[in-house]
Amino acid sequence: MDKKSLPFTLYRVLAYITGIALILLAFVAMPAKYLVGEASALALVPAPAGMEHLFGPESVLMLFIAIPHGYIYMAYVLVVIWLALGRRWSAGKTVGVALAGTIPFVGMVVEHRLAKAEKAKMEAEAARAQGAAAEA
Repeated sequence: MDKKSLPFTLYRVLAYITGIALILLAFVAMPAKYLVGEASALALVPAPAGMEHLFGPESVLMLFIAIPHGYIYMAYVLVVIWLALGRRWSAGKTVGVALAGTIPFVGMVVEHRLAKAEKAKMEAEAARAQGAAAEA
């Protein structure tokens, strides 16, 4: 793997990992902490018998989902900055891509669009190089 493609490959991997971790956080860990169980903030439904440790303010799901998500997101932001510096992105695009990792599913959509644009850019460069070689 060359130096130019490493940041983009890391970005693609971390975009999906961050997206999955955020989906788990938003749709599993946070509802378990705030919506289920007698001691939870909103207490919409009681915790299932024998599974009380998974729900409420002391939910172990927060330990296993929220904390790793935070570290994964920090790595994602660092890789986005690395990629942005290498590709000479504008500040707005860099912030937009970094913030895309904070909204469930959006980070994956942005990654897909960036990958599509990157592939088109690489194909254009290859065609340009072939045209220059043919002229020589």
